[in-house]
Amino acid sequence: MAVRGPLSGIVVADLSRILAGPYCTFLMAELGARVIKVEPPGKGDDAREYGPFRGGTSAYFASVNRGKQSIALDLKNAADKKLFERLLEMADVLVENYRPGAMEKLGYGWEALHKRYPRLVYAAASGFGHTGPCAHEPAYDMVVQGLGGIMSITGPQGGPPVRIGMSIGDIGAGLYMAIAVNAALLHRERTGEATMVDIGMLDCQIALLENAVMRYGVTGEVPGPLGARHPTIAPFEAFATRDGSIIIAAGNDGLFQKLCEALARPEMAQSPDYKTNDLRLHHQPRLKAEIEKELRKQPTRHWLKALDAAGLPCGPINDIAEAMAHPQVAARNMLVTVDDPKAGTLTLAGNPLKLSGFPDPAKREPAPELDADRAAILKELGL
Repeated sequence: MAVRGPLSGIVVADLSRILAGPYCTFLMAELGARVIKVEPPGKGDDAREYGPFRGGTSAYFASVNRGKQSIALDLKNAADKKLFERLLEMADVLVENYRPGAMEKLGYGWEALHKRYPRLVYAAASGFGHTGPCAHEPAYDMVVQGLGGIMSITGPQGGPPVRIGMSIGDIGAGLYMAIAVNAALLHRERTGEATMVDIGMLDCQIALLENAVMRYGVTGEVPGPLGARHPTIAPFEAFATRDGSIIIAAGNDGLFQKLCEALARPEMAQSPDYKTNDLRLHHQPRLKAEIEKELRKQPTRHWLKALDAAGLPCGPINDIAEAMAHPQVAARNMLVTVDDPKAGTLTLAGNPLKLSGFPDPAKREPAPELDADRAAILKELGL
């Protein structure tokens, strides 16, 4: 078999569903692992019923389950349990995102499995992890966005709470889980010891609040939403032009001076109110007004060219169609296609993990139909 990535040869038994766990195993599949998705008979993963649909196939499901295999097993059925246990014998990793206690009821908790399969890395994602007063409570992405504080710092200043425009609760947990599983595999390689990976979505939300946690810890002031403005750097936000908006990120004194020169306002850089970042933060509303006074004289396209020539980090505020059409996205193979037998050709997000020595093909394998790989897996297991 061709080596598709650094995880080639690693077998993942994937009991997870919807997004956090499947995103972790999706990344592992992209890195070359063989992911066998174990789904409940009948409907399978709940995500199979989430739209949009094409040809009766969920594009939502297809986007994070491409390149995996599927077998339907009822883990309360004795025969299916035996089959699942045969699968665990050849697996390197088990991934699940049930509520804590659910796997123990089935006889497949960490303690039981570690005794039977001492080389099996066990990875569990849940709302709150396997310890603490909330461990057994259910959670979805938006629940932990609210609990973790991230919604309280998102949106316009003085506005209502705003959900981040993607599932940062699930995706954040999936990313951290993938990192931890790979670390656990490296530890096993070095020591022969398998470990349990315990990922809580709320933990991940707190970890993602690097700036807000730090600011509150130092100042005691509760951060709030600032719109598009950076909380500790100025000027570093969205600014209005004649025909739209532009992002300008002048992250140090030298860049601020270049900005002032590009705006034909070099004297601003020497103003006693703007000479340092702390001063610029203190006078941010007035500084923004002065910058926008100049930017409103020309359209966005003009300023993008001028500021780029001056060496300023800047950019437009693209919609999704514009972002997908960007030449850099194409150059980095960040849009790939999948030929699905029912949905036809789907365009999906590519793999941002670029590794020299491993292929990054423009086409990927489709997500599996429910139970599509049963016969092949049974044959492999000698059943």
